[in-house]
Amino acid sequence: MTELKLDQALIKKVISATQNGLPICERPYQRIAEQLGIGEDELIELMQKMLSAGLIRRVGLVPNHYALGYRFNLMTVWDVADQSILALGEKVGQLDFVSHCYQRPRQEPDWHYNLFAMVHGRDEQEVEQQVAQIKQLLGDACRAMTQLNSLKILKKTGLRIRS
Repeated sequence: MTELKLDQALIKKVISATQNGLPICERPYQRIAEQLGIGEDELIELMQKMLSAGLIRRVGLVPNHYALGYRFNLMTVWDVADQSILALGEKVGQLDFVSHCYQRPRQEPDWHYNLFAMVHGRDEQEVEQQVAQIKQLLGDACRAMTQLNSLKILKKTGLRIRS
C-alpha cells in the first residue's frame, strides 16, 4: 500500500458521505462534493488516490439479490489441501455464482474447513448444481465439505466508519 499524504479529516468525510452508497442523480460526485465543500474534480481525484492507496477497494453497484429472485443462499465450507488452497480458491472465487470466497484458518479438532464460498440461486436445484460444480473443480484436493444454509438476514452492511 502506498502512503497517502492527504487531509485525513477530508478522507474520513468522503468515506462517511459515500459508505451508504452514491446518491441516485445525474451527477452523484458533484452532489457529494458540494456537501463536502470541495469541487467535483477534487473529489474524484481524491477517491482515485484512495483506491490506489488501498484505503477503499472499489466503487461499485451492489444489487439486492433477493429482489432479483436469488432466494436460496448457501455458505459452502470445504476442507481443501493446504498446498492447493490458493490456486483453487482463486478458481472458485471466479465462478459467477460465488459472491464471497475466503480462506479461513481451521479450528481443529472440531472444524476442519479452510475454504468458504457463498453461493446464491433462484431455487434449491440451482444451488445443488453450483455445489456440485465447486466439488468437481476442487477434485481430489477436497477432503470434505458441509453447507450452512441462510435462514434470515440479521445484518447486511459492510464496515461503517463514523466521521
